[in-house]
Amino acid sequence: MVAAKACSEAKVMSGEIIGLHDWFDTPPGHYLLRWEQDRFDTAVADVFGYHALQLGLPEIEGLRANRMPHRWLALNEPAMAPRAALIADYTALPFPANSLDLVVLPHTLELSHDPHATLREVERVLVPEGRVVVCGFNPTSLWGASQRRGKLYKRLGFGELFLPETGDFIGYRRMRDWLRLLSFEVESGDFGIYRPAVRSQAWLDRCHWLDAAGTRWWPIFGAVYFLIAVKRVRGLRLLSADWRRAASRASAPVPIAGKVHRCHDNSPHEGSGS
Repeated sequence: MVAAKACSEAKVMSGEIIGLHDWFDTPPGHYLLRWEQDRFDTAVADVFGYHALQLGLPEIEGLRANRMPHRWLALNEPAMAPRAALIADYTALPFPANSLDLVVLPHTLELSHDPHATLREVERVLVPEGRVVVCGFNPTSLWGASQRRGKLYKRLGFGELFLPETGDFIGYRRMRDWLRLLSFEVESGDFGIYRPAVRSQAWLDRCHWLDAAGTRWWPIFGAVYFLIAVKRVRGLRLLSADWRRAASRASAPVPIAGKVHRCHDNSPHEGSGS
């Protein structure tokens, strides 16, 4: 494991493109994992129900603090099968509609080949009032700027990338718009990771004060955002437990005594009571 970690760090320092799983073994990767793991633990601890699902990224245990009896990790990479409960296509999950209470998406959408279809599938399998937890890289951040500069330099034939060249950043506002279009209501939004895009642990430690300063002075420029949204079903009315025993209203017409029925000549009928 130590050799693998040293190999990953050497690849990053040399500018070689690696996958996100290898990048998590580097100092900035550990810094990111710690922050995101704390956020997931806090977000899912008090979400109740019976069935919860995490899509992708087994390095983050997004459901470890949750107490639902049935929790699964789904991956779309067969190579990661020993760590996963199931292998599935994120755009066609093997769950019936309205069957899951919680779905967590750690960088899942930005790594998906079809993020729109993945999010629609998440909406399908969630129960009404079910929750989805999303985290992703923020393009309007120091890390995002470093990644854009690296891509520009690589097109010119030099330079290197800070993050792996996998997937595409989805902005915070754009993600909120996607959720609203699928009838999700954003419950909370959060940003984190304010240290610059440096690769050494020594420089990350020197810049630790930026986390507190960034949270206070420029919160929307964190390298990562964290969203919690609730699935709302418009027009849904929950019935009480005794709805079958509720008395129904009488549907038969009730005659009114003393009512006068008049003919076309405005004379009352006989027996009309007037």
